Amino acid sequence: MMPRLSLLFLFAASMVPFALGTVWPEAGQLGILVCLGVFLLSLVDLVVTPSLLAIEVNRDVNEVLSVGTPNSVKLWFTNRGSVPLKIHVHDEPPMPCSYTDLPFDIELFPNKHQYSIYHVEPHHRGKNRFRRVFLQMKSRLGLWTVYDERDIHQVVRIYPDIKAVHGVELMARRNRLAETGIKMSRLRGRGTEFDRLREYRRGDEFRSIDWKATSRHQELISREYVVEKNQNIIFLLDCGRSMCNADEGVTHFDRALNAAILLSYVALRQGDTVSLMACSNKVERWVPPVRGAGSIQKLIRQVYDLDPVYEASDYRLMSEQLQLRYRKRSLVVVLTHALDEVHLSHLSDALRMMRWPHLVLSAFLRNVPLQERMNAIPETDREAFQIAAAADIVATQTTQIAALQKSGLLILDTLPENLSVNLISRYLDIKARQLL
Repeated sequence: MMPRLSLLFLFAASMVPFALGTVWPEAGQLGILVCLGVFLLSLVDLVVTPSLLAIEVNRDVNEVLSVGTPNSVKLWFTNRGSVPLKIHVHDEPPMPCSYTDLPFDIELFPNKHQYSIYHVEPHHRGKNRFRRVFLQMKSRLGLWTVYDERDIHQVVRIYPDIKAVHGVELMARRNRLAETGIKMSRLRGRGTEFDRLREYRRGDEFRSIDWKATSRHQELISREYVVEKNQNIIFLLDCGRSMCNADEGVTHFDRALNAAILLSYVALRQGDTVSLMACSNKVERWVPPVRGAGSIQKLIRQVYDLDPVYEASDYRLMSEQLQLRYRKRSLVVVLTHALDEVHLSHLSDALRMMRWPHLVLSAFLRNVPLQERMNAIPETDREAFQIAAAADIVATQTTQIAALQKSGLLILDTLPENLSVNLISRYLDIKARQLL
């Protein structure tokens, strides 16, 4: 407990008679009586104030949370006392994180189960824990602040953004993937397998119209085809220091890992096989090929605790390990972030080594602060120089990326927050064009 300003003010006021005692001796005796009265009043306030021990607290939270997205946490309260209590509550969520609707005030009525919900957005994957819940309440007369804390330790596993996987699954079941921003490529038809009949849509090829079904239903009916299955997707995930860069509290590595998991889910639903290799200056993790939509959980469990390291990435090692571990033609998706033109030059050499026998798609995450600086309007000569330097760096990188495209590599240059959507769209386009 801690005295409030009101109690301190009363004690300060009781000192006034002592000050008057210098000119009026009887005032000193009055001051003693006033101080004693304030002291007794404060004790009475403590006695009549209900105890916070009468409140039961429980935390309801999933064992698995998603990094970089809001996760709901429910705190349950039961007031075993006989009077209503208004309390101030704070929780101790896994750190580092950001949270909303916390701390909060709640009024608890006698013998009732009540709850309040707040949201936590973890910034780091791996194992972590919730710790203490703090309770705070004003005393009955408002002279004291009463505190209590409950050790409610709960271990949680912080995964990549698995909520996005569930969102994609829901949209896929409703045939509404386009609403997530994913561009659905129209299949060319040649070399594909018949899947189902559906209503004709604007943009469908005329040769896909099923005239017999059209005659029966008295409306245009198209044949829909599925692309070839049983193809191989290999993710090469850069774990070096360039991926430690963060945007809005989420590292480039987390963005890349989330995108890899989302695309893995889409690929597994398409019937393809998925594997993943994470490299820095060594192979940090190798996930052997998995297949089937249910394998996405197995993949997540094997990579959720991966972290980037502050070491220079060895891209030649990445290329050599790929050739040793997987020789069958596959779609190799390289997820990385180039710091400068020298870095990009070393990466380019390794990417060209991967071209045989694989189809290589390299996704580059843009440097957001550099892009913002380049697009800024200068107000001083110094800012003008900085903007010109940023524009020169971006122009050099753009030229090198264009050279990679001309050499036969598939390139995706995107902002970190758009990586998942653009990567899935490019994958579907590759499947539709039968490039693999």
